[in-house]
Amino acid sequence: MTKTLIRGRLLAFLAEPHAVDDHASYVYEEDGAVLVEDRVIVASGAYARVALDAGGTEVVDHRPHLLLPGFIDAHAHFPQMQVIASFGAELLDWLNTYTFPAETKFSDPAHAARIAGCFLDEMARHGTTTAAVYCTVHPGSADAFFAEAQRRGMCMIAGKVMMDRNAPAALTDTAQSSYDDTKALIARWHGKGRLNYAITPRFAITSTPGQMEMAAALAAEHPDLHIQTHLSENHAEIAFSGELYPHCGDYTGIYVDYGLTGPKSLFGHCIHLSEREADVLAESGSVAVFCPTSNLFLGSGLFDYQRYRRRTRPLRIAAATDVGGGTNYSMLRTMDEGYKVIALNGEKLNPLASFWQITRGNAEALSLESRIGTLEAGSDADLVVLDARATPAMRLRMETVETLAEELFVLQTLGDDRAVVETYVAGSPMKQGL
Repeated sequence: MTKTLIRGRLLAFLAEPHAVDDHASYVYEEDGAVLVEDRVIVASGAYARVALDAGGTEVVDHRPHLLLPGFIDAHAHFPQMQVIASFGAELLDWLNTYTFPAETKFSDPAHAARIAGCFLDEMARHGTTTAAVYCTVHPGSADAFFAEAQRRGMCMIAGKVMMDRNAPAALTDTAQSSYDDTKALIARWHGKGRLNYAITPRFAITSTPGQMEMAAALAAEHPDLHIQTHLSENHAEIAFSGELYPHCGDYTGIYVDYGLTGPKSLFGHCIHLSEREADVLAESGSVAVFCPTSNLFLGSGLFDYQRYRRRTRPLRIAAATDVGGGTNYSMLRTMDEGYKVIALNGEKLNPLASFWQITRGNAEALSLESRIGTLEAGSDADLVVLDARATPAMRLRMETVETLAEELFVLQTLGDDRAVVETYVAGSPMKQGL
């Protein structure tokens, strides 16, 4: 039975902070600690109290840095690492010009394993301990990703994409093979260690009605699984989906008709939802995933974060990098761009709410808050240590900072992987040597 006491300025959220003075929404300890035993948090709080239970346990002292739950990324494409920062295309052209050619390489198991390892290393480098991830159409890409995640002890959600049309022949399966391959992957990986399988029809454009029926069958057979797909990212995508499914009323109606909405359904983007579509998602408990760096980079539009949350029927929302349409692996950079998107919509997001979103907020959106996103006893020991003075510019700015909220905003606005001192996955330090 191994124990570690990790000391630092502790910050964790109890609820969404509605203002910078919403002190009841979070726990902060100037001298705090997390006691980890066998990969799980057994106590957290003031160092003096937690240390009493630690006995002669080894102490890792990260003061004066902040200690938070590990960051969570609700939507990313690990096979797109080598197309990030590709110039000059909007969504559908970007897929055809850059993404699909890159994804054909994942028929090679060695390539899939290499990129999976690189992706998970980048997650750890940037303080992210959990992500919802798209693999390619190749079952071997999912095998490679899950194997690398299991080796690191990471809590990951992932799935092989289902695509049987409107993609190169090398990237298409069939309705039946997508069902069979997914079924086999679920049996191999779901629930193994900290791994979670997501049924993953890429989006309506790349799935025939027959394949959508197979996705629906999988969802009915495995109601505990996540479902992940894309929705209302780009006007051309919306129009094309309507042409392919003319009897579904609107884009969201496609997923409704095939039984793919629900509390564990993650819909990437959701920028251009009608009020009817937003109502449908809200009533089903589905999650709209905000991907600001991608939406800006591809010119897709501005996700109306605050309006969706203020509705009579508010939407559940997660935030995500959407690498490689997204331009950075960092959830700090993601929320920096998210702040700007929200500002362009005439609102402001307070920094406490940003850090709630990428920790407990995203854990709740992924229905994983009982295991990640908090520092509560019984949670998996996924942690991130942050240094708001990591660069000369940050140190200079911090000379004038007087409050926790100001410090968090400096981290969000100026921080990147250099501000991440350490990332702990199930209690083990992961950033060393990366």
